[in-house]
Amino acid sequence: MIRIGIDVGGTGIQVGVVNEKYEILCEGSIVTHTDIPFAEQIRQIADCVNETTIRAGFSADEIESIGIGIPGIASRKTGEVINCTNMGWHHVPLRDEFAKYISKPIYIENDANVAALAESIAGVSAGTSSSVFITIGTGIGSGIIINNQIWSGSHGIGGELGHVIFDLNGIPCTCGNHGCLERYCSATALIRMGREAASSNPHSGLMKSVNGDLARIEAKTVIDCARNGDPLAVSVYRTFINYLAQAIASVINLLDPEVIVLGGGVSKAGNFLLDPVNAAYPQYVVFRDQEMPPVKLAVLGSKAGIIGAAMLN
Repeated sequence: MIRIGIDVGGTGIQVGVVNEKYEILCEGSIVTHTDIPFAEQIRQIADCVNETTIRAGFSADEIESIGIGIPGIASRKTGEVINCTNMGWHHVPLRDEFAKYISKPIYIENDANVAALAESIAGVSAGTSSSVFITIGTGIGSGIIINNQIWSGSHGIGGELGHVIFDLNGIPCTCGNHGCLERYCSATALIRMGREAASSNPHSGLMKSVNGDLARIEAKTVIDCARNGDPLAVSVYRTFINYLAQAIASVINLLDPEVIVLGGGVSKAGNFLLDPVNAAYPQYVVFRDQEMPPVKLAVLGSKAGIIGAAMLN
């Protein structure tokens, strides 16, 4: 028997056939079209699943279940997508619509939760029963694993670490609140801090690295300049690391997981991110006489969405 994992993204939808060893046997993909009716979107995804299954050498009868990871929230009970802004899905019957084409158990979950599950089963946190996955990208996403299961709260909206209030009178957030954590320790936050600092220091190495064009400063720009020892970039990056360390400590103070896993674009900095974070966060943990959970880098990358979705049950 095989399982199907579907990773729904704003620009592309990835489909994978996964075996019992958590190996992706065959992959397929389609371009995301948000300008077509919901029913047509689902038909195209189902067609991709059927085509990918056949290419993998299996029949529909050999599919055990289908898991779908979405950048939004869904009801486990009804299979309704409550909100998935990137796809334009709001209170749509995803499970029922998909079942018109493939009659198998269908599970739907938030994409960060799916990635957390994948890492806990087949990735860097395998062998643990509790972990928290934090993805550092445009925003902050997170997934919580407790007793080897996704914990997403009673309404499917748990684990929104990025929107924990960090500073009540702080920076406005896209969600409508002020001072959300992702305004301080996401890639977007690092870009903002880098540009603000460079605009006040036109002779810095950071500014010179983009030939004076602030718009060209990205998260990687700040990280690379800090790695090369530019004093301004080092200062900005230290502030970013401190914010992230406080976020991680808050997770530990609340949940006491066995391991914290970092993913997303900023995690590509590798040990240049990992080492200072592991050194900084313990100072903010309440019970510092206990063993500190390690912070590790995710290892599954883009495969996490497919593998984690396939393992939903």
